Amino acid sequence: MPRLAEAIRGPAPTAAGLRGPAEWDLGLLGVAALLSLVGLVAVYSASITIAAQNLGNSEYYLQRQATYLGVGVFIGYLVSQTRLILWHRLAGVMVLAATFLLLLILVPGVGIEVNGASRWLGFGGVRVQPSEFAKLAFLMFTAARLSEADTPELLRERMGVILVGLGIVGVLLLAEPDFGSFVVLAAATGGLLFLYGVGWHYIIAALATGAMAIAALAVAAPYRMARLTNFLDPWQDPFGAGFQLTQALIAFGRGGWSGVGLGNSVQKLFYLPEAHTDFLLAVVAEELGLLAVLGIIGLFSFLVVRAFAIGRNAAANGDGFAALMAYGIGLMLGIQAFVNLGVNMGVLPTKGLTLPLMSYGGTSLVMSCLQIALLLRIDHEQRARRGVSGAPGMTGPARRGRS
Repeated sequence: MPRLAEAIRGPAPTAAGLRGPAEWDLGLLGVAALLSLVGLVAVYSASITIAAQNLGNSEYYLQRQATYLGVGVFIGYLVSQTRLILWHRLAGVMVLAATFLLLLILVPGVGIEVNGASRWLGFGGVRVQPSEFAKLAFLMFTAARLSEADTPELLRERMGVILVGLGIVGVLLLAEPDFGSFVVLAAATGGLLFLYGVGWHYIIAALATGAMAIAALAVAAPYRMARLTNFLDPWQDPFGAGFQLTQALIAFGRGGWSGVGLGNSVQKLFYLPEAHTDFLLAVVAEELGLLAVLGIIGLFSFLVVRAFAIGRNAAANGDGFAALMAYGIGLMLGIQAFVNLGVNMGVLPTKGLTLPLMSYGGTSLVMSCLQIALLLRIDHEQRARRGVSGAPGMTGPARRGRS
């Protein structure tokens, strides 16, 4: 307990905590806030009709999303005040807790099943999705273990632990099934290993194993094979397997460059399934147009670039855990956003993944806020270490790895 108290309350390199606006990365914070607020408006517009008809309250999803955002901001503030050394020390415990929750979902009568997938746990009327927590916990675990591997022998040992852990978490995710979360976690972990400088034979082995697993799962489950192939030509079965994608493409077509106006979407009127969650971008495209979609892509690109800049600054300061955490968060946010955007535009197979910071979903929104808070904390500690108040620099050699 004294060590944990020291990790939380002990002095930072030159400052104990975030004490004023000059200590915050206002660009990162502003872009995250803008995406969240745009998402709040888009969720309300996309859900107003279905909420009024099914629940008798047109503002039901808006109210819940606003509550989730408030909880995410509050928890994120607490995270931004906590020194990174605590998360380094608790990384293993967090992975064990996430694994336990993923196992708990599979217990008959405990996990909540929706549309044939058991991905949620219920606590007092509130549903949580452990896979969102598991993704961040495992990346934190990977960053902690890699940052401690200062010899080739120790690196091989830690690589074995990471790959075995990824296999266990992956099996549990696929058992739900949550194929999309598995793809995001595997891709982000592989990207982090690549940036660290792990040998190509490890990366090729991991990619080959993942490809074989995906192929086996696709062949074993006909609906997965349909998802992997129907996006190539959804118009072959527009009222069956291709229905969701064709409706999303119609929304993009109706929106044109400038959209049909906020609140005037037709596709959200029971044509486009999951309009306020997985296919929120399609509603945005219809109502606000392609220009708004390009703006959203630009904002997510800024988040990823900013995360990598913070990671590079931490690497230049010799803080391996902070650097790997920033890279990992940037990869996870970027990959999940890329997959969701690609699915909505019909260039990737359909996956049940939300758009970070924007789509309706309590656990997803809260965990996205936590990731932004961690980036803010990493940025603060690195600037405190360098003794400057400006944004972290983009230059400076990393101690190791391809970054």
